[in-house]
Amino acid sequence: MNRTTLSLIAGTTALAAVTGFAALSAPDTPGTDTAAKAAAQLPVERTSLLCPAPSTSDLAETSYTSFTPVTKGTGSGGKAELREAAEASADAPADGEDKGKGKDDGKSGGDKPAKPVLTPKEPGKPVTGDSSGGDAPALVGTADGRFAPGWTVQETTEVAAGTGRGLQGVNCTAPDTDFWFPGASTDADRTDYVHLTNPDDSAAVVDLELYGKDGALKSAVGEGITVPPHSSEPVLLSTLTGERQTNLTVHVNVRSGRVGAAVQALDDKLGGDWLAASTDPSGSLVLPGIPDDATSVRLVAFTPDDADADLKVRLASPSGPITPAGHETLHVKGGMTTAVDLGDVTRGEAGSLVLTPTDRSVPVVAALRVVRGKGDKQETAFIPATRPVGTRATSADNSGKGSTLSLTAPGAAATVKVTASAGSEGGTPVSKTYTIKAGTTQDIEPPAPGGLKGTYALTVETVSGGPVYGARTLTASEGGVPAFTVQTLPDDRGTVAVPEADEDLSVLQK
Repeated sequence: MNRTTLSLIAGTTALAAVTGFAALSAPDTPGTDTAAKAAAQLPVERTSLLCPAPSTSDLAETSYTSFTPVTKGTGSGGKAELREAAEASADAPADGEDKGKGKDDGKSGGDKPAKPVLTPKEPGKPVTGDSSGGDAPALVGTADGRFAPGWTVQETTEVAAGTGRGLQGVNCTAPDTDFWFPGASTDADRTDYVHLTNPDDSAAVVDLELYGKDGALKSAVGEGITVPPHSSEPVLLSTLTGERQTNLTVHVNVRSGRVGAAVQALDDKLGGDWLAASTDPSGSLVLPGIPDDATSVRLVAFTPDDADADLKVRLASPSGPITPAGHETLHVKGGMTTAVDLGDVTRGEAGSLVLTPTDRSVPVVAALRVVRGKGDKQETAFIPATRPVGTRATSADNSGKGSTLSLTAPGAAATVKVTASAGSEGGTPVSKTYTIKAGTTQDIEPPAPGGLKGTYALTVETVSGGPVYGARTLTASEGGVPAFTVQTLPDDRGTVAVPEADEDLSVLQK
């Protein structure tokens, strides 16, 4: 490779575009060969999040909570805001246009009001908003500067009656090009939509692939779905195929552009919730945060590989790893969705499911459908396989009661620090340290801010030890139904590794 000045500048420019920062410096010792210093972890400078339209029910009550943890090294500038998807570009001037033009007393697009749904004032303090009814739109959000690292938005909806009644919650997601959703369904009792939200100025083209117990389902209408710029498209899965399948895996493959994707799974009898995407296909998976009073747990798994996967099934309980009786292993055929009912696998104790290969590692995606309650008073939530907490993970929209934090250390023991932020309407942050024993799951009643008013956020940071996986459960009572929703806690990726180049430009210019 020719190491010219131009190529070096081009590479540096590309790095700056991704991370917002790049630097070149002279070598410490004259005459030494070019070398790169160890990468530094620097805060990201811009983040995007997409929130699906919450519900079509006139009885829906939706709250949004936005939170950015305080991150060192971010400076004092920046902002974060959520807008209706159709209005996301209304205030953005065309290339070369004066940013002061095209506005009129807070209005944009001529006479259409610009309506930021949420505009946080400072990192470290949540801000909330709400909407009612079934016409709340999808939202597009951006955060930059000090608001970008770890920015989290929670969408929580209470539906009093009808299909999907109960508590539905989802973390707004970053746009991407590839999503896997094991646990969807086209069963007669289910109404499942995959919501596709496009944040960009050009259309996105998406293929929706469905995989059932016998393999791929034929669906010509699932190919080449166009999602217009700054819009959201809910696609009813039952319109993509004539086959009724109790357990499906949905693959969202974006041909061009980017989208945010989430599946809304609504059941006539068992309530409903949002099914978030599983972590990328992997040989080993962790599904954390099964409530201690779960009455039914179903594991749905899929491998996109041609080879079959054989997995050990273990439950990380408060006392250590347990092998579920009769479900010691799981065989997943290549390209086919496999489901197994584990019943009340937790037996009154909190737990997390850990899947590991019995022999050869084959990439797998997985999710759990969890049911609480009995008879006609049952409610459903979903737990997808997730990434570890890593450096830091955040959960928004917690109240003084009704929140449970579940942490598991499937390998080595680990120590974590849990911080409760200030409340949205007042309160003092508080932190507490916990040790999670190897192979166990610990349910924690999270610390609450002193003098709490409003809602607060929880930030989990790994202090030492092995990887930790986490989930947060919200509960509520809806006419005697034990309503609940579970959100996993993957690393917020608020920092990025930026190698510090060690280069003498004067040498290259000779």
